[in-house]
Amino acid sequence: MPLHKYPPRIWEALKRKQGIYARLPQHYLKNFEDPTPPTPVHWKALGVKYRANPKTGQRERVQDVPIPVYYPPESQQGLWGGEGWIQGYKYSKDDKLSTRYKKTWKPQLFTREFYSEILDQKFSITVTARTLDLIDAAFGFDFYILKTTKQDLNSKFGMDLKRAMLLRLAQKDLYPEDPERREQVYKRYKQFEIPREEAEWVGLSLEEAVEKQRVLEVKEPEPVFKECVDRLVKEVAILKLTEPKVVEKT
Repeated sequence: MPLHKYPPRIWEALKRKQGIYARLPQHYLKNFEDPTPPTPVHWKALGVKYRANPKTGQRERVQDVPIPVYYPPESQQGLWGGEGWIQGYKYSKDDKLSTRYKKTWKPQLFTREFYSEILDQKFSITVTARTLDLIDAAFGFDFYILKTTKQDLNSKFGMDLKRAMLLRLAQKDLYPEDPERREQVYKRYKQFEIPREEAEWVGLSLEEAVEKQRVLEVKEPEPVFKECVDRLVKEVAILKLTEPKVVEKT
């Protein structure tokens, strides 16, 4: 007899189907539950289950197993381009007959300054060499943030930047003192524009989304004097309609 009615591995999914979790916007839940895996960084996916041995020609099974990667909390405050810490073993002096010991491979980090055209602001961000290559491949910092998916960014800071950029595009309040510059930048990034109602939820964690939904649902108490004033205005309007009009003869 099972100890639980539902297996523990689906508890989180069931929790999001009831209570305030079920009242979250559908576009947020769809993006939050997106099962798309991130692009492999530390290993190459062969994409096949079997392949021929180049020497014998025999069909062999391929061990296409991803390398487990640990993402420290510091990676959420920068842009590491999907890189993380890899833990494994290494032989002493590269001699396989010697004792092996544990080793952690960490990416090389740099602190660089980037300028955002949409936000009109400079940011000092911790990045990796791969992030710099991805930014160059995307033809700019803003394009990299807007084009890269949540799974590949793998950064809370990066998703916060994306939400801020999408809000500026939705509000169309770029460069308020320079209309020509505003129109130029808006045309360049117009393809990424989404409604403001959706942009406000981009990149929020589940806890932040629940708190935002709770604030939206809280109805502030209406003052009594305001209700009395509205009632008085309606009564005066009714009296004016019921009063006979006096018509002067000429």
